[in-house]
Amino acid sequence: MNILATSVGRRTQLLKYFKEQINGKGKLVVTDNSPLAPAAYIGDEFYLVPKINEPEYLDRLLDICKKEDIKAVFSLIDPELSIIAKNAGRFNEIGVKPIVSEYEACEIWLDKFEAQSFCLERGFNYAKTYCDFEEFEAALLRGEISFPVFIKPQKGSASLHISKVTNIEQAKLIWDSVPDLIIQEFLDGQELGVDVYIDFLTEEIVAIFIKEKIAMRAGETDKSRSIKSKELFDIITRLVKLAKLKGPIDIDVFDVNGKYYISEINPRFGGGYLHAYECGVNFPKYILNNLQGIANSPEIGNYDEDVYMMKHDTVTIKRKEELE
Repeated sequence: MNILATSVGRRTQLLKYFKEQINGKGKLVVTDNSPLAPAAYIGDEFYLVPKINEPEYLDRLLDICKKEDIKAVFSLIDPELSIIAKNAGRFNEIGVKPIVSEYEACEIWLDKFEAQSFCLERGFNYAKTYCDFEEFEAALLRGEISFPVFIKPQKGSASLHISKVTNIEQAKLIWDSVPDLIIQEFLDGQELGVDVYIDFLTEEIVAIFIKEKIAMRAGETDKSRSIKSKELFDIITRLVKLAKLKGPIDIDVFDVNGKYYISEINPRFGGGYLHAYECGVNFPKYILNNLQGIANSPEIGNYDEDVYMMKHDTVTIKRKEELE
């Protein structure tokens, strides 16, 4: 069974986990738009592709799927999720299962203002978010929000172009210099990462893994500790069912004095998923089971607490001729 992972970038360890689970019974084919993507050299086959916003990109993926007899495809970056989901029919026509949620769900969670509306309308706590500067100023005057706040792209990902600001002059300067921004409340609490798998066959939640984030680097969890919370398990269960999400999901949550706030949902593997895998929460196995028509049995919370994860550096060396 051959699987295609796209936009693989630096996600070397995740791809190693997939190869462990495939265990020689198929190939892991990978793509990226740069030959200097370290994860490009983890797969069994690597294809250099255009950037995802190039008009020929989708056709290139479909050609790779046909050539390599691909049975499933998944992306590791947020902007590509909607592309694959929107074109799910074209992949299905050639026998390829997109490992992604529905297009509408991907679009909601890519847009931080839409995400706030979704959560608040359904009774979930969410960081106060503004897409109009005058509304933010009015909320300041009413005392509904205070500095510091975060200014970030409304549809950004990977913690890119985020600014923490402490006064109105700084906020206005940033707001006027970049289009399509939002202003978001600073949540002063413990950040948690939640990895969830929703079965493609039963549409039921199979696993939920919670980690307490100890240190972050470049928007990803660098050090973390496994924890459990029955209350948060219940909140996440209700949220993902209402959101109609499927497959691997990454959710950021803040614990503010015992009150849980949803910060972000990414309908893909999170950068901190490695911790879950090492604790026995095996999403690649769940995916392979689903692709073989096997439904996974729920095992929510089936892992040990107080297991720590620490990411660290390694290197890949290639000569120029090996990159061509």
